[in-house]
Amino acid sequence: MPTPTLLIADPVQEALADGVPVVALESTIFTHGLPRPRNVETALRAEEIVRAGGAVPATIGVVRGWPVVGLTPIEIEELAYDNHVLKASIRDLAHLAVTKKNAGTTIASTAFLARAAGIDVFATGGLGGVHHGASETFDESADMVALSQIPIVLVSSGAKAVLDIRATLERFETYSVPVVGYRTSRYPGFYVADSGYDLSARVESAADVATMATAQKALGVRSAILVANPIPLEDQLDPQELDVVLQRAWAAAEEDGITGQASTPFLLDFIRMATAGRSLDANVALYENNVRLAVEIATELP
Repeated sequence: MPTPTLLIADPVQEALADGVPVVALESTIFTHGLPRPRNVETALRAEEIVRAGGAVPATIGVVRGWPVVGLTPIEIEELAYDNHVLKASIRDLAHLAVTKKNAGTTIASTAFLARAAGIDVFATGGLGGVHHGASETFDESADMVALSQIPIVLVSSGAKAVLDIRATLERFETYSVPVVGYRTSRYPGFYVADSGYDLSARVESAADVATMATAQKALGVRSAILVANPIPLEDQLDPQELDVVLQRAWAAAEEDGITGQASTPFLLDFIRMATAGRSLDANVALYENNVRLAVEIATELP
C-alpha cells in the first residue's frame, strides 16, 4: 500500500480550479463534539448551508490513515459512527499513516490541510486556547500555534467556554494573530455572545474581512485572521446560568481528578447535562451561524 498523502475530492478540486468559493469544515465537531445521530445531521446540514450560499463545502478528516479534503457523506458517517475514532492535530497526521485509523481533525490540522489544498476560509464552532492553570501545567491548545503560522480566515464564536479567555486573547496577541469582532467590539463567549473581554478591532461586513485577508496576503503576513462571530442572542444560554454551571463543572472535575486532555470533554459534557441539552442546541446554532458567515466571506474574496 502507498503511504497515505493528502486526498482532495473531485468537487473541491474542480471548484478551486474554476474559482468557485470553497469553505473548509472540521470533523471533530461530529467525531467528538456532538452525540449520535445529531453529529451526522449537523455535519450534513453545514454542507447544505455552504451549497445554499453558492460555495462548495470541504469537510476535512482522516479516513483509514488518509487525510481527505472533501469527505463524502458515507465517509462522514463512517467517522461519526466509529467508536474508536481518534482526534488528530497536525502532529498526529504522520502517525496515522502507520496506524491507518480514522480521525477527526482539530482546528489546527483542519486549517493546515485546508491551506495545503488551497482553501482560504474555514468555519468552526469554538477555538482551542489556554486552559485554566496553564501557568503550571503548560496546557495550551496547539490550535493557537498553528493559527499563528497558517494564513486562513477562520470564523468561530470565541474560545470554548471552559478555557481561560483572558490568557487565550493575550496569547493570540503575542503570536500576532488578529482577532476581529464581527459587528461587535466584545469577544464572544461561545455559548454566550459576550465573554466580558474587549476586542481592539471589529468589522461590519464580509467584504471587510475579505479586505483584511487581501491586505495580509499582500503584506506577506503568515497568520490566520480570526473572525469572532457571536452566537445570535436568541440562541445563547443565560450568562448567569452559565457562570453557575461552569463553577459546578470545575468543582466536579477537581473532585473526580479530571486533568489534561480529558478536561474539556468532561466539562462540556457536564454543561450539556446541567443545561438539559440546551448547550448542545446553542453549539449547533452558533456553528451554523459561523458557516453562513464563512460562505459570505468566501464569496467576497478575489
